[in-house]
Amino acid sequence: MADAALTRHIASETPRVMVVDGSKVVRRLIEQLLKADLPGVTVLACESGAEAKKQLEAGVVDLVTMALRLPDMDGLDLARHIREHAPQAYIPIIVVSGDVNERLVNRELGDAVTDYFDKSLGFNALSAFIRGYVRPESEIRGEVLYVEDSRVVALATRRMLEKYGLTVLHVTSVEDAIAHLETGMVQGRVGADVVLSDVNLKGDLTGGDLLERIRTEFGYSKGQLPVLIMTGDDNPQNQATLLRAGANDLVQKPIEERLLVTKLLFQMRVSRHLREQLRTAAA
Repeated sequence: MADAALTRHIASETPRVMVVDGSKVVRRLIEQLLKADLPGVTVLACESGAEAKKQLEAGVVDLVTMALRLPDMDGLDLARHIREHAPQAYIPIIVVSGDVNERLVNRELGDAVTDYFDKSLGFNALSAFIRGYVRPESEIRGEVLYVEDSRVVALATRRMLEKYGLTVLHVTSVEDAIAHLETGMVQGRVGADVVLSDVNLKGDLTGGDLLERIRTEFGYSKGQLPVLIMTGDDNPQNQATLLRAGANDLVQKPIEERLLVTKLLFQMRVSRHLREQLRTAAA
């Protein structure tokens, strides 16, 4: 759900986050978590789209999180209104919903939305997700298995990710990626924290083929090994096919640095949390 206009690197000491949700309980819970997770944050809690519009007129907001169903309007209508009337150049808009994956697959979220969050992951994860936008970490630890056949593109992307502290294992083909994952499996490990792959690659196998192998032959779930697919294809049916096949997310080309890093960081956090839960249950 990237937008090429997302160029603002938000790092305010006192970020302002607008939370738009018809449920008072949900608004209060998100506000409490954000204030605990982001000291100094100002949370603007809004029950309706009309209230959110008034708050936007009153001053700058660093990020908006909203439900899709609001008491007085559809959340996507509010997102479009923000794009047209926001006082600053760009505001990240995060949709929070229990059926967001279905809407994502059906390509119903539209260009007004920056990103999305599945409510089933829990509000603690949402708080961490928001923090990745408004107060990004200077360094991130984790290993990215990166599949890209263009060495020029790969070099630029590797430098982009490595400056945040990520370890990038770059391979040029799906066959090499599969070999790496097979080695990891023999050694009793997954082989990476996250896979980042271009969809169109030279050779017999595509990024879609890699995704299928990871989910079927290796049997890794979305939580065990997140897969982000980079694509410049705007065809909704092709994008939906990748998501149904098990992609955790799509990253639109041209790549926007902050959005890519935030997506990678979020998927790694969720994956590690699920792995820890499994280890605890096994113990």
